[in-house]
Amino acid sequence: MTEFEKQFREVQELLEFNDFNQTIKRVIDFTLDTENIDFYTKTNEFLNWLDHNEKEDEDKKTRLKTLLDELHAFLSKKECHNHQTIISVKNLQKVYNASFGLGPINLDIKTGEIIGLVGENGNGKTTLLRSLCGELHPTSGTINYQFQYDDLYDLRTKLVYIPQRTDTWRGSMYENLEFTASCYGYSPEENNLVVDLVITRLGLRKFRRHYWNNLSSGYKMRFELARMLLRKPKILLIDEPLANLDILAQQTILDDFRNIANSAFRPIAIVLSSQQLYEVEKTSNQVVFLKRGSQKNLNTENDVAKNCIIEFESSLNLSDLKQVFTALEVISLEQNGGTFIATFPEKIQMNDFLKVVINQSIPMTYMRNISNSTRRFFVN
Repeated sequence: MTEFEKQFREVQELLEFNDFNQTIKRVIDFTLDTENIDFYTKTNEFLNWLDHNEKEDEDKKTRLKTLLDELHAFLSKKECHNHQTIISVKNLQKVYNASFGLGPINLDIKTGEIIGLVGENGNGKTTLLRSLCGELHPTSGTINYQFQYDDLYDLRTKLVYIPQRTDTWRGSMYENLEFTASCYGYSPEENNLVVDLVITRLGLRKFRRHYWNNLSSGYKMRFELARMLLRKPKILLIDEPLANLDILAQQTILDDFRNIANSAFRPIAIVLSSQQLYEVEKTSNQVVFLKRGSQKNLNTENDVAKNCIIEFESSLNLSDLKQVFTALEVISLEQNGGTFIATFPEKIQMNDFLKVVINQSIPMTYMRNISNSTRRFFVN
């Protein structure tokens, strides 16, 4: 089964359970995959109908099924693209002064994958992103771009960096996106059709006539993402896209990143920096932790935890908890504010921990096994 067939079945299931929001997003993804103006038109006609018939669930479902079947018939004849390494970083170092230096960094970036850069502020995440996009020149080491480009301008077109603080836009959001589409290869006939698809895909349809100053920081980031996607990049480098977003908005945009990166026909690589460890780990194919410029990769052979490490919150005091977990041969128990970090021998499993908690009736409001999480790098 091809990657497209897997994705198509997922969308069929979404529609079967009346998850119209996710189905429409994926239909737009498939439509953009066709790179065909007839399908751009068909999907936009459906979206225009939907603007006035949002509550017509049965009709909506029938129309979506028909559109999906037509997209399947077209795309099943199209060749899927395999994921390939497009950037290879070897022993990259960037030294500013005696007090801070980034690296050495070794990293392979592949299309279809998301790499999460995590770590506290000031530990090199932005420096690495700016080095990857060519804004900063490394002190030593190499960055090998494994795709064709004509010059630095062409490279920066295919390798797009979105900083945490973006430039202010002038004019309406829609006018800006129309201009971007016209600059990056879309014909006049395609321009409005593609812009409408992209802004709807990113949940911006009702804000398209808004101006920059009328938008929250979260929507500004989404419009910036829309503009960059219209440039048809091979890789997106995004600095702190989850900043100032609530948890639901974080999950939504990470899900969008996952589907955009993993297109069966137009896969791109995404490298994002964030301090939201848990959400990034759920989404990323690879997680890189940076501390004082040094690299640790989650789930690589050299960085697998040797012990079972569990983070939890309880109203009991430290001495009482140490006594309770003696039966599990607790190696260490540390407290950071209201959170405890317990380290046990490798043979101890989460189930063993839960049995003690239940049998001893230990009051607990939160627990998480961080043995295979970058969270353990923060506490060790």
